Amino acid sequence: MEKVGEGKGRIVPEAKDETAGLEQKGQNEMQKQHNSAQNNNSRCSMRFSESFWFRIFTSRNISVMLILGFSSGLPLPLTGGTLQAWLTMSGVDLRTIGVFSLVGLPYTLKFLWSPFMDRFVPPWLGRRRGWMVLTQLSLLAGIACMSMISPRHAPLVLAFIAIIIAFVSASQDIVIDAYRTDVLREPERGLGAATFVTGYRIAMLVGGALALIMADHIGWHNTYLLMAVLMVIGLAGTFSGQEPDKKVIPPKSLEEAVWGPLKDFFSRPSAVAMLSLIILYKLGDAYAGTMTTTFLLRGVEFSATEVGTINKGMGLVATIVGALFGGTIMVKLGLYRSLMAFGMLQMVSNLTFMLLAWTGKNYGVMIFAVTFENLSGGMGTAAFVALLMALCNKRYSATQFALLSSLSALGRVFISPTSGYVIESIGWAMFFLLTTFTALPGLWLLYRVRYAIDLLKNEK
Repeated sequence: MEKVGEGKGRIVPEAKDETAGLEQKGQNEMQKQHNSAQNNNSRCSMRFSESFWFRIFTSRNISVMLILGFSSGLPLPLTGGTLQAWLTMSGVDLRTIGVFSLVGLPYTLKFLWSPFMDRFVPPWLGRRRGWMVLTQLSLLAGIACMSMISPRHAPLVLAFIAIIIAFVSASQDIVIDAYRTDVLREPERGLGAATFVTGYRIAMLVGGALALIMADHIGWHNTYLLMAVLMVIGLAGTFSGQEPDKKVIPPKSLEEAVWGPLKDFFSRPSAVAMLSLIILYKLGDAYAGTMTTTFLLRGVEFSATEVGTINKGMGLVATIVGALFGGTIMVKLGLYRSLMAFGMLQMVSNLTFMLLAWTGKNYGVMIFAVTFENLSGGMGTAAFVALLMALCNKRYSATQFALLSSLSALGRVFISPTSGYVIESIGWAMFFLLTTFTALPGLWLLYRVRYAIDLLKNEK
């Protein structure tokens, strides 16, 4: 064993080993500290993520959206399908019943008076909730008045009241859409839209199927009176909600309320592309949907009971589940990736009806097709509504959302009448294949404007 020699500064091997051991020990300690810091950062990140998701799902805004969705959806069947059933059961002639279909016109034209609701602020509860309370109280009173009218003896009076209800209901839709746009933060938009759709669908079921069942047991007058009372639910949602940011300044004049939304939107670099996307995004899904019920009844010859149970009943549940699931994962995926993923699912879902056309009357394939189509449709709707909200400037949100939502139906209005001619020419299977290809332009355009969509994360 060597020892320290006489030469100055000479180190023996034992000293070298000790030094290396100390260095190794120091490195191990540093590595432990580094690993500990990483673990702490990971735990902090997990706690932050859990806290973030918890805040989203327990937000008061989300629960309020469910109630407001119910309030928005309830009046529609009461002036539509349910009212037609009441007229039919009361012995009103077919020509009069046909004229009553004009009652729904205000829902199509609601963008015409939406600037008025952007411009003027009621003296109670603020810019949005003030209008919501006014419209909900008016709906409660109007539906109660409908319950007192006899369709057989006073059809014109009933039609007049129904038109007023439709006008007020469309006005409620305008202000609730604006409120949802103004109050939901960017991470809440997808889930908020999904929750709203859920409440809306439940209300459609209550005002439609449930109202018809109740009418058989307690009569039409009592049924409509009970439906009027249910509008109190909407009032509860309005009073429990919070008013959006008061820093947003309303338009200073009615002229600005009319032209300001258009100037604001078209001042953006990708305005035309975004408008095209709104028209095209759900076009394939809507095109196939125009003939789904007819296909199930006539194309593959399921019974009306089977179609009602599976396509309407199970389809409604699948739509609600799809909207909630889509809105939930949007928190993680973000707007663009959600739109792309859900849009592709919508496109593929059309092929399931093509499969059903090939296989013929098959309950398993029918259930799969209806479930897949409604799940993907619900997911796509949640993302699409979130896109419309993101495109709106909070100063003009009532007008811009009303215009954009009306524009979204434009493609469906023009392409749907061709469906019957196409089916007669190429058959059911090729029709659903064609609707699949109809979805491609919207997805291509979505990819082209992906960077513009990412910029929408910034609050306006």
